[in-house]
Amino acid sequence: MRAATYLKTGFLGLQHVLAMYAGAVIVPLILGSALKMSGEELSFLIALDLFTSGIATLIQVIGGKHLGIRLPVILGCTFTAVPPMIAIGKVEGLPGIFGAVIISGLAVMLLATFFSKVLKWFPPVVTGSVIMIIGLSLIPVAMKNAAGGEGSPDFGQIENLLLAMITVVSVVAINRWSRGYIRAISVLLAVMIGTVVAFFMGKVDFGQVTEAGWFRLVEPLHFGMPTFQLPAILTMILVGIVSMIESTGVFLALGEVCERKLEPKDIRRGLRAEGLASVIGGLFSSFPYTSYSQNVGLVALSKVRKRRVAVAAGLILMALAFLPKVAAITMVVPTAVLGGAMLPMFGMVIASGVRMLHRVDFRRNENLLIVACSVGIGLGAAVVPGVFKEVPHSLKLFVENGIVVGSLTAFLLNLLFTYGADHKKDKDHSSSSVAHNQQVEVTL
Repeated sequence: MRAATYLKTGFLGLQHVLAMYAGAVIVPLILGSALKMSGEELSFLIALDLFTSGIATLIQVIGGKHLGIRLPVILGCTFTAVPPMIAIGKVEGLPGIFGAVIISGLAVMLLATFFSKVLKWFPPVVTGSVIMIIGLSLIPVAMKNAAGGEGSPDFGQIENLLLAMITVVSVVAINRWSRGYIRAISVLLAVMIGTVVAFFMGKVDFGQVTEAGWFRLVEPLHFGMPTFQLPAILTMILVGIVSMIESTGVFLALGEVCERKLEPKDIRRGLRAEGLASVIGGLFSSFPYTSYSQNVGLVALSKVRKRRVAVAAGLILMALAFLPKVAAITMVVPTAVLGGAMLPMFGMVIASGVRMLHRVDFRRNENLLIVACSVGIGLGAAVVPGVFKEVPHSLKLFVENGIVVGSLTAFLLNLLFTYGADHKKDKDHSSSSVAHNQQVEVTL
């Protein structure tokens, strides 16, 4: 019986790995290509990224007294860090990147104590807006993947759209006509169905599996000792701050899905864990890590909220780093199939935001404005980031990230209306007191 339980947990963990795997490997692929790394070096970089992503996930999920959000969350490299890391790498090389990642991780751990104190300024109108922004900003990613992947030669072809549709329909059908464990792994089963159909359509290539080796050793400092340059460090600290804002939104979304009210201490522990994960990432010649929002949608869709599933996912990621042939098998899933699986998952994140906004009193015009402006700006930045091409480079990290700019908009507007309401209330109270005193004087 115990073996069967472990097997079920393993499949649930694999489902989480498949949900984030493309995002996890795309970062080293982009960075390695930009820095002209050889195929062997790139292979090691991917392995180190997977290994450290697994460690980061275990730290965040298992946690301890002072770190770890202790929710079923999966960590991977933040996409926000890609352009700065490329810029640093072209000047300082890989050691310069890893040194900056280490220091930025330490900075995030220190800033977590102060950053968590702002949680009281995240009422349901802000939190619900942030959760909606997270889901909405991910939909374009899912749609591009459903069409075959941005930049692919077959982008938008009917075959890709058909595969995405088959995957979506499979997710819906499994959730409609199944129960229990089968429903919980509906995304994994749908991906398998889509991949089988793609195989018969000639869309599955096993070349990478054939070429990959069976075992590979993962070691720290593989690309040399980190170096520490102030400009690179300051750039990565800025990336860390942006990631903290994004991760806070992900934590709040996951807390809503898991029906757990998060306290400032929870946010503090979660951010500290991400800082520590980045320090470990730098030591293992890897990257800064953040909580992946796509896995929040999977938790919402599967209804499986147990932390042991995320632990299984972390262990699988670590194992894949040592087994390149097995890791290559996960790469045969067509992009269109992954896109089809992402659509209902990301949609569930939006639905969670709507559910939280149900608690908000929309008879107050201020709440309508907070939701309207934050969601509008956040979605606009996510869909059309080119709007900000003339913005100074130091600000682009904030404004081109729809989740960050939308969350900041919701936070600041709520602060403005809350302060304004309190100020008006105090003023009205003072006026009524004066009027009362004058009336008393007249009476006397």
